[in-house]
Amino acid sequence: MGSRLWFLLLGVLLLWCSSCSIVNCLGVNWGTMATHMLPPKTVVQMLKDNGFQKVKLFDADSTTMNALAGSNIEVMVAIPNDQLQAMTDYGNAQEWVKRNISRFNFNGGVNINFCNRYVAVGNEPFLKTYNNSFINITFPALQNIQNALNEADVGDTIKATVPLNADVYFSPDDQPYPSAGRFRPDINDLMTQIVQFMNKNKAPFTVNIYPFLSLYGNDNFPFDYAFFDGAAQPVVDKGTGIQYTNVFDANFDTLVSALKAVGLGDMTIMVGEVGWPTDGDKNGNVGNAYRFYNGLMPRLASNRGTPLRPGYIEVYLFGLLDEDAKSIAPGSFERHWGIVRYDGQPKFALDLSGQGQNKLLVGARGVDYLPQKWCAFNPNAKDLSKLADNINYACTFSDCTTLGYGSSCNGLDANGNASYAFNMYYQVQNQDDLACNFEGLASVTTQNISQGNCNFMIQIATSSAGILGPSVVVVLLVLGFVTLLVV
Repeated sequence: MGSRLWFLLLGVLLLWCSSCSIVNCLGVNWGTMATHMLPPKTVVQMLKDNGFQKVKLFDADSTTMNALAGSNIEVMVAIPNDQLQAMTDYGNAQEWVKRNISRFNFNGGVNINFCNRYVAVGNEPFLKTYNNSFINITFPALQNIQNALNEADVGDTIKATVPLNADVYFSPDDQPYPSAGRFRPDINDLMTQIVQFMNKNKAPFTVNIYPFLSLYGNDNFPFDYAFFDGAAQPVVDKGTGIQYTNVFDANFDTLVSALKAVGLGDMTIMVGEVGWPTDGDKNGNVGNAYRFYNGLMPRLASNRGTPLRPGYIEVYLFGLLDEDAKSIAPGSFERHWGIVRYDGQPKFALDLSGQGQNKLLVGARGVDYLPQKWCAFNPNAKDLSKLADNINYACTFSDCTTLGYGSSCNGLDANGNASYAFNMYYQVQNQDDLACNFEGLASVTTQNISQGNCNFMIQIATSSAGILGPSVVVVLLVLGFVTLLVV
């Protein structure tokens, strides 16, 4: 009788874990690198309204965690890269687990541990652009966090993993196909240790895959191969004879082969980030994003998997919201990954169930905006000698990424460029009258100066808790500064 009861309870548990209204309990990344943020409770409600039952964070911010408490949304909390060094001390790792895991581990708390949830230790720490900054500290931090979870008696259900970029593996130039996948030579030994440790603790390999990046800056890449609706010429893997019709499958299977090469070909793989930007590049637009997601969702719903790893794949979309303070060192598109806008309103039709019944997502409710005022170039300005300097100043401290080549506001004339830059700065500064002068080159207007597909935004009104401090905004936006040419 006891055995039958156990199997009954197990069945109920598994049914709960698979009872999502969207694709296989699809998750989404919730980033917060924005000058003005929606209240966390508003975002949580939007997640629930759209059926999301899993969310991946990039930190363990207490305001966000408190908003998620009681929501029954499964959460992947994270330790940012700049905290990895601290986590190499076991005492610090114990304290982090106590403060960010154990504190919320109660009935009605944050659902970190139901159906096996995760702690993300770092985020893509082995990117080549980081110049080995985190090479020596990531694995010790991972070990300490998992051991601290085990010590806190939650290690059976909460696993530590390291979200990694797809650049940690590759196929050799003389064998450019998935079955030849290997880990990068410079980190092969380290990656072998990490995956052995994670596998021993039953944690998944978490990889971020971006087909968009295959197109970015590479006009020779076959365009259709970035999507799921069929490339004209499939790529044949000479090692297996498998025909690959899209880069997602090829990328994923390259990782499968890399794991197989170190003796872990059956290790669970989770996709921590996948998505398509809607602005900031000639290929980053709503049409391409719609095409990408319209191919991705049905594939996930079918549990088709990839040629070397058929079946269910756990996936987190990237991302939920646009983030206007993200670094644009990789490209201007970095601020436009959201499936909804900065204000939580949907950008395009999307069926999260993968059944092809596309419709607009449920937007954030009760969003408060600043007054209907814009900052525009003053056509009566006499001295234009400092116009370029003022535009560059405005764009240094706001987001002008949509003015770039191929972006939604690229078609503006010189006056339009100036107005866009001035207005973005004005909105970031919460429509402060002093923020719309620019040495007499700008003035406030109540007339919407948007043009065509180029939206001159009105920023959301939010409490001080939802606005980054001025010094933080300056640092973030300067890091993402893009110089504009006035023509």
